Amino acid sequence: MSERVRQKCSHSEEKYQTNISLETLESGGLNSATVCGVDWTTLPDDTVIQFFSYLNYRDRASLASTCRTFRLLGSSPCLWGSLDLRSYKFDTAAAVSLSLRCKNLQRLKFPAAGSADAIVSLQARELREISSDFCRDITDAALSVIAARHEMLESIHLGPDPCERISSDAIKALAYCCPRLRRLWMSGVKEANGDAINALAKHCRQLMELGFVESDNIDEVALGNLSSLKFLSVAGTRNLKWGSVAQVWSRLPQLVGLDVSRTDVNLSAITRFLSLSRNLKVLIALNCPVFEGEVDRNTMHNNKGRILLTLFSDIVKGVASLFADNLESVTDVFQHWKEIRNGDKNLDEVVVWIDWAISHSLLRIAENNLKEFDDFWLTQGAAVLLSLLQSSQEEVQERAATAVATFVVIDDEDATVHCQRAEAILCGDGIRMLLNLARSCQEVLQSEAAEAIANLSIDSKVAKAVAESGGIDILANLAKSTNRLVAEEAAGGLWNLSVGDEHKGAIAEAGGVKALVDLIFKWPPSSTDVLLERATGALANLGADEKCSVEVALAGGIHALVMLARTCKFEGVQEQAARALANLAAHGDSNSNNAAIGQEAGALEALVQLTYSQNEGIRQEAAGALWNLSFDDKNREAISAVGGVEALVALAQSSLDASQGLQERAAGALWGLSVSETNSTAIGRQGGIAPLIALASSDVEDVHETAAGALWNLAFYRDNALRIIQDDGVQPLVHLCSSSNSKMARFMAALALVYMFDGRIDSAVPVGPSPSSQGSSKSLNIDGVGRMALKHVEEFVSSFYEPQTFNAAAATLVPTALAQIAEAIRIPEAGHLRCSGAEIDRYVRMLRDPSSILKSCSAFALLQFTMPGGRHAMHHSCLLQKAGAARVLRATAAASTAPIQAKIFTKIVLRNLENHHEVSS
Repeated sequence: MSERVRQKCSHSEEKYQTNISLETLESGGLNSATVCGVDWTTLPDDTVIQFFSYLNYRDRASLASTCRTFRLLGSSPCLWGSLDLRSYKFDTAAAVSLSLRCKNLQRLKFPAAGSADAIVSLQARELREISSDFCRDITDAALSVIAARHEMLESIHLGPDPCERISSDAIKALAYCCPRLRRLWMSGVKEANGDAINALAKHCRQLMELGFVESDNIDEVALGNLSSLKFLSVAGTRNLKWGSVAQVWSRLPQLVGLDVSRTDVNLSAITRFLSLSRNLKVLIALNCPVFEGEVDRNTMHNNKGRILLTLFSDIVKGVASLFADNLESVTDVFQHWKEIRNGDKNLDEVVVWIDWAISHSLLRIAENNLKEFDDFWLTQGAAVLLSLLQSSQEEVQERAATAVATFVVIDDEDATVHCQRAEAILCGDGIRMLLNLARSCQEVLQSEAAEAIANLSIDSKVAKAVAESGGIDILANLAKSTNRLVAEEAAGGLWNLSVGDEHKGAIAEAGGVKALVDLIFKWPPSSTDVLLERATGALANLGADEKCSVEVALAGGIHALVMLARTCKFEGVQEQAARALANLAAHGDSNSNNAAIGQEAGALEALVQLTYSQNEGIRQEAAGALWNLSFDDKNREAISAVGGVEALVALAQSSLDASQGLQERAAGALWGLSVSETNSTAIGRQGGIAPLIALASSDVEDVHETAAGALWNLAFYRDNALRIIQDDGVQPLVHLCSSSNSKMARFMAALALVYMFDGRIDSAVPVGPSPSSQGSSKSLNIDGVGRMALKHVEEFVSSFYEPQTFNAAAATLVPTALAQIAEAIRIPEAGHLRCSGAEIDRYVRMLRDPSSILKSCSAFALLQFTMPGGRHAMHHSCLLQKAGAARVLRATAAASTAPIQAKIFTKIVLRNLENHHEVSS
């Protein structure tokens, strides 16, 4: 079955699903402090503490649980000065279990929902910094409680999710309770009125950085009272009156940096800021449509040493001009700044703020994904993101990685990436940077970097670079993470990398197959739909490779996938699980997966039920799986026993207005089931012939070829042959036999017509009602219709006849001449067809028929079925030997009345039988 990739770049608060609890902290997986004879407790304390610092909280707790010494060292205050709980479900119980370690906690990153009481329960009275990315649930009351219990707070960052439930009341509470506040950054507050801002001015005399971004109603005049401000950001904020804003803010005595990106600021306001502000060094105005429409881009770069950063200015050179003497040598501005830092605190503050502000704006621009920014991304945006990936601030690195993951995707649903953007990241050494971030011990950074790698890997050049740089090993390892979000993004990366055949083996060698299967058993379907979809999608891609399909089965993948197909209700998981089972079953006789799936309890029932899904993709993949599984004799009958015939007939009937993929797979599944007489008869009685005739009339080659195969099988039985005639199926088959671009379709249509008109049906017969005829019956002149059909069969066979070559071969009987004819007329795909003993007997009987058409067509068919290299050639040769066909073949080859085509074809068949006999002996 075909491989597909589907990747999403969405984030939501649902990612915080991993619990951090007393059990997590107090229990671990190690049972001894000694491993392999080494007494780890004798290591120096500093070394052990350094080990602890590289571990996430769960692993840290696991190591601490092994012995009293490690427990004591694991509680060292230096390990608990900072906590990042964004990847965990943080509640009061978790906070209480952490509280003994958090007396010296100074920096906390937390998930927003329900965290106010939990933060208070930490009893971290020394807390200096708090931040949360997802703030929709933080209320005025919650923020006020946090502020009241943590009067030492110096930095508060809430966003980029909007703080929709925070108003001026909470801002005033912060001002009253946290007089040491130096930095306040909030996104999407619904209001910050003059009273609230004046309270900040009065009580927070050290406030040097303020951000009200993407907000609705900010009192811009009151902001002019914040005389201590050095940095101010109103990026994305609406309803600002720029005439008064420029006048008021220009008087801020210490203002060094101002960010007005994504606002409707105009040229007049920008000019006034640059000319009037006393200490302003940096003005950031990224994506300001009004300003950009008014300014002369060729002349406006800077003003009196003040830097203006816009989408059309050189951002790297602009920032570098703050500290670099030779601007031409600076390509990675933030990395260069880190290398040449000389202890200038004021300059450090400016660059850190620029770092922060630009990363936020670029992420917002990436999320909007507007085509008008193509030139910006390619000329400098991608390069700036690469610089930000190497920032000294983890939050900036996270945001830059998220921006890379976002800006490279054009269409999320179809997993389409902008190849030039992806290659800009590749050429800038971005893959190495992202893989380094993925190795971080910080789980949020791991997940953001893994997502960027996953999305970039949709591009084949990037995928190759990821593989060559060791990315597959890194992603396979991250897929084992106990953090759901990290595992989810890693699985997405493996999904995208597994699209190409060149990386499948490497994923298996890196342990990726087992990691993906383990994910299915580790995470319950109810809360991890996206993770399971990505894991099953990756397994589906890997299952298309024969060697990897064996690995999937050995790792317990069949049981895992069947479990999902039976129990999971998420459509994405159902579709990928069905596709994975289809691919695992596609390797025929090369391994036992096909039979193993059929023997797995509930597998066939689940796939049959999925054919009734409202989702077309699920129906298509389920039908594809049943098609592949039907090649096993036991599966074929078992599918029928669980209602497969009725389900697939209904699917074929409903697919006439559906996608080509669904039509092909519905017809293919019926083709597979129709091999047995019982199923073939049941398909006819259930009304399966009429939709197959309609599909045989399709202009799409894959569809009409597959339908022709099903009708060929069905036509072998007299009642079905009559139904095909009654349902006006002769003309579509004649059209295929004469006009299809597919030799296989023409071949199988010819065989179906031969089955129908080889003399089993009387020349005039009343044809009874079929399920599609609504009870009506009619009498048909079978003889006349048959002569017309067989004439087209004769023309099909004659299309392979080249008189000069055939006559020469008949005269000389040189084996090489016969071999040349055989190769010239061979239909390679026909080698995959498998006939029963009854069918072979019927072709042998046709060789005896006085009709030259039946004789030639039969000989042509047997030639195709016995060609060396054909998948079932040996099987057909054995059946011919059992049927005593050699005598009939020789008689046909020697008959003076037989057409020359029949003679040559039978001679080639005899040669094939001799070759197979030599091989078998």
